[in-house]
Order: sequence, then C-alpha cells, then structure tokens
Amino acid sequence: MGLAILLDGNNLQRLLNGLAVTAEIAFLSVLFSCVLGILLGIAMTSQQKIIRGVCRLYLEIVRIIPLLVWLFIAYFGLAKWFNIHLNGMAVCILVFIFWGTAEMGDLMRGALSSIEKHQRESAYALGLNATQTFLYVLLPQSLKRVTPSAINLFTRMIKTSSLAMLIGVLDVVKVGQQIIETSLFTDPSAAFWIYGLIFLLYFAICYPLSRFSRYMENHWEQ
Repeated sequence: MGLAILLDGNNLQRLLNGLAVTAEIAFLSVLFSCVLGILLGIAMTSQQKIIRGVCRLYLEIVRIIPLLVWLFIAYFGLAKWFNIHLNGMAVCILVFIFWGTAEMGDLMRGALSSIEKHQRESAYALGLNATQTFLYVLLPQSLKRVTPSAINLFTRMIKTSSLAMLIGVLDVVKVGQQIIETSLFTDPSAAFWIYGLIFLLYFAICYPLSRFSRYMENHWEQ
C-alpha cells in the first residue's frame, strides 16, 4: 500500500484535523505567553525585592517540575482535588501558557538587563523621564535583542505540544498513531509514511518562524 495509506478512507482528513488542533494549541499558547512573558520580564527587573522574589519563585517552580507533570497535575489533579473538570485541550493551552510565560519572562528580563547603563543615563541627560526612557529606549532595544531567542522558544513550544496526546488530545501525532495501529497488519510500512507526513507538517509550521527570525535579525543589522 505504501503511500496509499495516506489517502485511504479519511486518513488524510483526520491528520489535517489533528494538525489544526496542534496549531490551535500552539498559536494560543505562543500568543498569550508572548504578551504575559513581556510583562513578567518587566516585573522581574523591578526595584522591589518582593516582586522580584515572587517572579523568581514562579520561574524556578516552572523549571524544576517537568512539563509533563504539570499536564498531569492540571488534568487529573484539578478534577480530583478541586472537582474542576477541564477538557484536555484547555488544560494543554493553560499549561503551555504557564510554562511559556515563565520562559519568555526570563528571556525578556535578560534582554532588559543587557541594555548598557550609559544608554539609560544618556536618555535621562536628554530630559526623558523614567517612563519615557523605558518606552522609547529600553523596551525597543530589548524586544530587538529578545526576538531570536523568543522565536526559538516558540518553535520549541510548537514541537512540545505533541505531549498533549498523553492526556487524550487528538493532535496530529495521536491521530497518526491511531492510523498506524489500525494498519499495522495490513501495511507494515504505514509508520514510515505517517511519520514522514507528520514531519513535513511540523516543518511547514516551524520553518517559516525560523526564516522570520533570520529576516528580523538581518533587517535590524541594516
């Protein structure tokens, strides 16, 4: 059968539907993580020790506990401990936003901290106040510096979204596995074609992000 396995029945349609689920999880997670992560990064540079401490604690908690454990805690723990029942997709989006915000926040903090001290002093010398200095000097340069790392993070989030299948979400990988299992005895080469197509689908999503990152770097260097 070979390549025909992709066109057998509604296999291709099911894989594309799974890809749509993956893309929705990834898009919403990246969007909210980007916005919330920037705010968190700004908070992490606060002069208030309490605010910095809380942000640091949040970041460490996210990093210490594996993402898969967070998925299980949110999916099974909320239902058992608090009687809160969320579907798998909602849990994935919330957990990925939780994780992505922490990672994006730390990237933003690093970018803000990397701005040379004399640029802030120069802005003050020109008569800008603290808010204007942040908005017109520090923030634009920080966003420029953080963009390549942020896009790398977003690419990782898209690929890691395949963990959603472990709590029952019918993403593209889960659908692919189901097709392979039902075709195991009739077409031993099914795994090659199914995973080959999944590779191409992920490549189609992630490669434009990589090209966009390179474009932005070249644009700013000019």
